[in-house]
Amino acid sequence: MTTVAVTGAARGIGLAIAEELVRRGHTVLMGDLSGPEVAAEATRIGALSGPLDVTDDASFAAWLAIAEIDVLVNNAGVMWVGAYDQEPARAGQKMMDVNFWGVVRGTRLVLPGFRARRRGHVVTVASLASYIGPPGEATYGATKHAVHGWMKAVRQELRGSGVDISLVLPGVVETELAAGTSSGGLPRLAPREVAVAVADVVDKPQFEVFVPAKAGALVRTLALLPQKGRDLLYARLVPDQVKAVDRSKRDEYEAKRVRD
Repeated sequence: MTTVAVTGAARGIGLAIAEELVRRGHTVLMGDLSGPEVAAEATRIGALSGPLDVTDDASFAAWLAIAEIDVLVNNAGVMWVGAYDQEPARAGQKMMDVNFWGVVRGTRLVLPGFRARRRGHVVTVASLASYIGPPGEATYGATKHAVHGWMKAVRQELRGSGVDISLVLPGVVETELAAGTSSGGLPRLAPREVAVAVADVVDKPQFEVFVPAKAGALVRTLALLPQKGRDLLYARLVPDQVKAVDRSKRDEYEAKRVRD
């Protein structure tokens, strides 16, 4: 079995991914900014762990040195929700630092070893927001678009290297990050649904996996429609987080994860 490193693994999707991978017999290295919390969860499920700040080169490198990694799962992410012109500057910077540069940083750190061994796999939990732009998620969506574009280019550069690149693109997931938001016309997902998709792609690599699968059909349909039809479908299926957000359910999360 392989050794899989999972970022943002103390809770939510990251923890569910770690649990599913351990269940399937993989060795798992869990990392999170909250070292004690991730250590407790790792002990509970039988995984390795270490503190990890994905925005810091030294922290990321030290964490990856705990074990020889076969697969990196970039999962750590943060989100601020609201009108684009009300977004605190610190929140926007934090989303770029974690959601985009954190992914780039970890991928750059593991690729030299993967290429030298001519095997390895980088799996990134992106978002359906990599393709669509929900109102109220302007910068968050931009970070996911950036990840998608960066990984597409890197994948082409790695052709023939033996290294795989995968993106898992879920809709809204029932986690702390999505507290107080709407899922629009798609069902709200449980973390384990995303975890199963990630574990499946670890076992059998492919570039893009939508969760739920029908979200891929939505993306393809939007791409084919003229703008007027696209706007109508957006209004029916894509959540308007500016109007729908329950601020009372987000304030604690955003104060702790995005504005600190």
